[in-house]
Amino acid sequence: MFKIETSGFGELDKQLKKMVRNAKELEKTKNVSFDELFTKSFMKKFTKFNSFDAFLTAGNFVVNSQKDFDAIPNADMDKHVASTTKFKKWQEMLDTAGSEYALKKLGL
Repeated sequence: MFKIETSGFGELDKQLKKMVRNAKELEKTKNVSFDELFTKSFMKKFTKFNSFDAFLTAGNFVVNSQKDFDAIPNADMDKHVASTTKFKKWQEMLDTAGSEYALKKLGL
């Protein structure tokens, strides 16, 4: 008769349950601030800046509200992103930040 060692499954089960809880919380998320998306580590990894504010300032974008940010022409933002980050376009930068945020929230 064979005997199978099953140690470690309890810890795996706990981690999977935690991921499920985190996924449910993430699913409820409607809005995420730029500070949460573009963390210091994200900015250092993918850009020439330590913060999203510094990134905006370097692009000569004055942003004091969501309305100000929405008023930035896409072409201007894409040009700034292409010249100061590892991304070619703003949407690519935003998508990557969103993916990293989700993975972090899931505990991965």
